[in-house]
Amino acid sequence: MQTISLKFPAHLGRLVETEAKRRRVSKSAVVRACVEEVLVNHRHTVQQLSCADLMGDLVGSQPGPTDASSNKQHLEKSLLKDHARGRADTH
Repeated sequence: MQTISLKFPAHLGRLVETEAKRRRVSKSAVVRACVEEVLVNHRHTVQQLSCADLMGDLVGSQPGPTDASSNKQHLEKSLLKDHARGRADTH
């Protein structure tokens, strides 16, 4: 068996300790079970992420109107600007 040392934030340490008491096992057993559950049992599970999941931290980070994706006037202005810059219509 390989030995590793971990440092948890206080709230995680309390969760592990609480779970160990509930199960009546060691904290190490709880951590091993959690690692095994994620790394072994879900190894072949493909997580489907949406574009919003991948770009979530960028949502709202750019200046502009809040309804840019749903307001036809904004789309029209954007297409005209792209055309003026020489971009081909991709539709």
